[in-house]
Amino acid sequence: MHYWLMKSEPAVFGIDDLASRPRQTASWDGIRNYQVRNMLRDQMHKGDLAFFYHSSCAPPGIAGIMKISRAGHVDTTAFEPKSPHFDARSTPGQPLWYMVDVTLVKRFGQPVTLTELRRHATLREMFILRRGNRLSITPVTTKQWQYILKLADDA
Repeated sequence: MHYWLMKSEPAVFGIDDLASRPRQTASWDGIRNYQVRNMLRDQMHKGDLAFFYHSSCAPPGIAGIMKISRAGHVDTTAFEPKSPHFDARSTPGQPLWYMVDVTLVKRFGQPVTLTELRRHATLREMFILRRGNRLSITPVTTKQWQYILKLADDA
């Protein structure tokens, strides 16, 4: 099992949007970064768990937990000219972009904010806390995962 942190702006797609989907499941599409694409395609597996992180909002933070319910598969939004994620270079015969499907596991009563994450030395190596990190999906260690779960329970 691997653990992840997946960022999304709640104004675009937040945890409430995921909760309102049939079976509380949605495709995590629109990734247009090659490093993250490789994670989606090669490293994320069905059954992995991810923190749903709300970014570009006040306050940013972890809003809940999702499960990877379908491993990496072709992001078909790249083929749709009317989609904001359209990429003419990506074709069904030679797809460039991938996505996973996620299912809501748990919404936290209170988010674990970025400020709170920064307060704990145990978490200082998290990618989300590194200066200059702009990746929308990052790995989380087992130790970090368990520590954040305790923070969420205490909130």
